[in-house]
Amino acid sequence: MFKYLAFCFGLFAVPALAHNAPGPTLATVLKKGYVECAVAGTTPGFSVVDSKGEFRGLDADTCRAVSAAIFGDASHARFVPTNGSQRLPVLQAGQVDMVSQTLTQTQTREAANGLLFTGVNFYDGQGFLVRASSGVKRAKDLEGASICVAAGSTSELNLADWAHSNNVKINPVVFERTDEGREAYNKGRCDCYSTDSSQLASIATLMSDPENQVVLPDIISKEPLGPAVRQGDDQWYLIVKWTLNALIEAEELGITQANVDEKLKSETPNTKRLLGTTGDFGRFMALDNKWAYNAIKAVGNYGEMFERNLGQGSILKLPRGKNELWSRGGLMYSAPVR
Repeated sequence: MFKYLAFCFGLFAVPALAHNAPGPTLATVLKKGYVECAVAGTTPGFSVVDSKGEFRGLDADTCRAVSAAIFGDASHARFVPTNGSQRLPVLQAGQVDMVSQTLTQTQTREAANGLLFTGVNFYDGQGFLVRASSGVKRAKDLEGASICVAAGSTSELNLADWAHSNNVKINPVVFERTDEGREAYNKGRCDCYSTDSSQLASIATLMSDPENQVVLPDIISKEPLGPAVRQGDDQWYLIVKWTLNALIEAEELGITQANVDEKLKSETPNTKRLLGTTGDFGRFMALDNKWAYNAIKAVGNYGEMFERNLGQGSILKLPRGKNELWSRGGLMYSAPVR
């Protein structure tokens, strides 16, 4: 009987071990020696080029984490700045390996555009940025206002839906590039700018009169943001998905960029599995078993990424809010590595 059970479990192990060979996307990434990620490049807190020419932000760090999981080194991440209307076509065409660009998960983007979202790295919602001097206090006061919005974004559709549902007449001013829309608002061509609330906080800092900028309290949509990959390569999907999960679970387990080396000595089962001191969880994805250790060592856990790029350690100083761990009242929750 025991021999029979062992034989059966052995059969079930074969499909998992078959994943040890690199799939098409991973094989391409290994051959060229880097991961290419579509990013905005102009959104403080998510992806923006600093004074040294380096991409900084939550989305940029998400790409670096994937690079580290694969190569053991975050420097193998390459960033391709794209605007809202370009980011899906460049992924579909194979010009990048993943999109990490404040991209909202929607049914259409998966079912009609051939994408797969690998998780949420920021829970957001669409809002409105206005000048304090305008006297506007709530979104319903925007009757007749001209509102800058990015083309090809969920913001454009959400704005139209909100105006229709609330019988508010507005004048959308649509721009292909988000930076063009921001500049138009800055120069007074629009009364309001509408996009994800987290981005509005960063946009306010870029205005010529930042002290005159107010984000209205109204939120008109759900915007679960996260990385996306092409359909058709399950292994690549799992690599990006579980790298993000690993960063979240690391925060749950108290593993940080500073203490991850010490945690290699831990006898806690969850920590041992995550950091690769037991099991073959990396090899199931054709990666080294220290894939998660390498990602955490490169960028820190999710909380560290948030704090550095969006939280009190950043210019934006956003509260964790919905992006706090589930155990602290937020929505961030990682499936277990086991």
